Amino acid sequence: MKKLISVLTLFSMFLHSNELQEAINNAPSGSKITLAEGIYKGNIVINKPLTIDGVNKKAKIVGDGDSSVITIKSSNVVIKNLTIENSGFSVEKVDSAIHAKEVNSIVIENNHIEDTLFGINLEQVNRSKIIDNFITSKDLELGVRGDAIRLWSSHDNQLLSNKIYKSRDFVLWYSSGNNIENNYGSYNRYSLHFMHAGRNMVRNNFFEYNSVGIFFMYSSGTIAIGNTVKNSLGAFGVGIGMKDSSNFTLLENNLIYNPRGLYLDQSPYHPRTVNIFERNNILYNSSGIQFQVSRERSIFTDNIIKGNIEPVVSDTPRNNLSINDWNGNYWDMYEGFDRNKDGYGDIPYKHYVYADKLWLYNPNVKFFYGSVVMDLLNFLAKFIPFSEPELLAVDNNPKMEAKIAK
Repeated sequence: MKKLISVLTLFSMFLHSNELQEAINNAPSGSKITLAEGIYKGNIVINKPLTIDGVNKKAKIVGDGDSSVITIKSSNVVIKNLTIENSGFSVEKVDSAIHAKEVNSIVIENNHIEDTLFGINLEQVNRSKIIDNFITSKDLELGVRGDAIRLWSSHDNQLLSNKIYKSRDFVLWYSSGNNIENNYGSYNRYSLHFMHAGRNMVRNNFFEYNSVGIFFMYSSGTIAIGNTVKNSLGAFGVGIGMKDSSNFTLLENNLIYNPRGLYLDQSPYHPRTVNIFERNNILYNSSGIQFQVSRERSIFTDNIIKGNIEPVVSDTPRNNLSINDWNGNYWDMYEGFDRNKDGYGDIPYKHYVYADKLWLYNPNVKFFYGSVVMDLLNFLAKFIPFSEPELLAVDNNPKMEAKIAK
C-alpha cells in the first residue's frame, strides 16, 4: 500500500482498487482517504470518523450487487466526490448506495450515484448534510425503484442542491427540523413526500415531469416557500398536495401545468388549526385548487389564480368550503370593475359550480371534462340553471391585476 502524508489532513492515503476496506480498517480516526481514478470494491463499512474523497468523481466505488455499497456506522464521516454504483435489489434490506444508521454529523457531498436501488438512506441520523449529489435508480419500473433520498426519524439535517432523476421518491418519515432547499427532481414518482413529518423548511426546489410534486401527509408545522412544480404527470398528477396536515404556511410557490395545482384533503386536520396560502402562482392547471374533504379553515391571500380550466373544484358533494377565507386574490374569471382605482374589484368574486357537477360527481362524464360540450353546458347553465349551482369560493376583495414575479 502506498501512503502519502498530507499537510492538510491528519492522515491521507492514495489507494488502488482492492485496498479500500483495508485502508479504512487501518486508518486512525479523523483520517482522510484520497482515491485516485479507478474502480474500488464496494460493500464497505465505515465504523470510525474519517473522510473518503474521490476528488473529481473518477474514483468509482462499485458494489457486488448484493447489499449496500457504503454502510456508515460512525458519526463525523465525510463521503464526497465519488461515483457510487451497483447496490443490491433488496427492498426489505433497503439496499442503497449509502446507508447510515444511528449516527450524527455526517456529510455526503458532490457524489454521482447510479444503478442503485435506494440512493441515500438515513435512519436516525441527525445534524448532517446531503449536498449537491446526483442520484438515479436502477432501470426498473417506477413503483419498484428505491427512493433517491430517504430519511427515517432523522432531524435537523441540511438537504441542499441535489439532483434526482428517474428514481422513485424523495421521502421523509417521522423527521423534523430539516431544511430541504434548491433540489431538482424530474421523472420520479413523488418529488418530495412527507409522512408524519413536522417543522421542516421546504424552499426554492424545482420539480417537473414527476407524478406528484410535493405531498404532505399526516404532518404539521412546515413552511414551503418559493418552490416550483410543473408538468406533473398522470391522472393523479399534483403540484402540491396535503392529506390530514395542519398548521402549514405555503408562500410564493409556482404551480404550473399540473392536472391538480393544489390538492387539499382534510387539511387542516386538527381542530382550530389553520393553513395559510399566500402569494402563490397557481397557473394553467386543469384544477387550480381542488378540495377533497374540508374539516378546518384555510386562508388564501394575494394568490394569482389564472389560466386554470377550473379555479376551484370540490370532489365531495356538499363539502363545507364556506369555512375558508379568500381575500385579495387575482381571479382571471372575475368580471367586475374597479371604479375607485384601489386595485381591487368593487364587488366580490364568487365561484359557482354549474354543469361541472356532472363530471365532478359522475365518473362516466369525466371523459368530456374540458371539452367543448362541457364549456357549452356551463355557459348555458349560468343563464338557465338546470341544476342548483354550488358556491365554492367568495373573495370580497378580488385583485384586478396579476403581477407574476419572474
